[in-house]
Amino acid sequence: MSLLTLDHVGRSYDMGHVVVPALRDVSMSVERGEMVAILGPSGSGKTTMMSIIGCLDRPTSGRYELDGQDVGSLGDRALASIRSRTIGFVFQSYNLLPGTSALDNVATPLLYQGVGRRERVARAAAALERLGLGERLRHEPTELSGGEQQRVALARALVTNPALVLADEPTGNLPRHQGEEVLRLFRELHEAGNTILLITHNPEVAAAAERRIHLLDGVVAREERAA
Repeated sequence: MSLLTLDHVGRSYDMGHVVVPALRDVSMSVERGEMVAILGPSGSGKTTMMSIIGCLDRPTSGRYELDGQDVGSLGDRALASIRSRTIGFVFQSYNLLPGTSALDNVATPLLYQGVGRRERVARAAAALERLGLGERLRHEPTELSGGEQQRVALARALVTNPALVLADEPTGNLPRHQGEEVLRLFRELHEAGNTILLITHNPEVAAAAERRIHLLDGVVAREERAA
């Protein structure tokens, strides 16, 4: 069974005088353990697709299944639970809590799951050490480089052992060498069995994935696999 499936999904926005289609009849799937890139220019529908896949928005037509569940049939509380337990988010802007240590930033998702303090700290420290930040546990975001901040964000995404890591332009704010380091980490995580979905406009970032889905004007223009 695929981890996620979009079956003829559409998403339109009512702008008052006109209805604007952001996605049109999109069908795709991601298998467990795959690393897939959704690639397209600004306005292609990438952000809308990310919002639907991340359970931040709902399709207006079609069906979306994630980890065996019909997402469209779920209420707000169930969607929040999926976002917390099934999906690990990594954003371009890191979205770290200011004035908070790397350790506490990573431990925060576990707090919302009701995990006890001792286990939260142990799991957060292990996630940071896994990504080479064992000596940065007590550092706040302002004390970290952009690449280190993104690694903290990635550790936070992984600490709940999510079924899917959803990364939106994860290297967009980084210098080239730091972006390459983050992509190397994604490849290592993929090789370890993690399912990763990259959302990007950058062909060089998309090239890190084993499969690329090209969006254009809200439709899937083509798919290709790495050579």
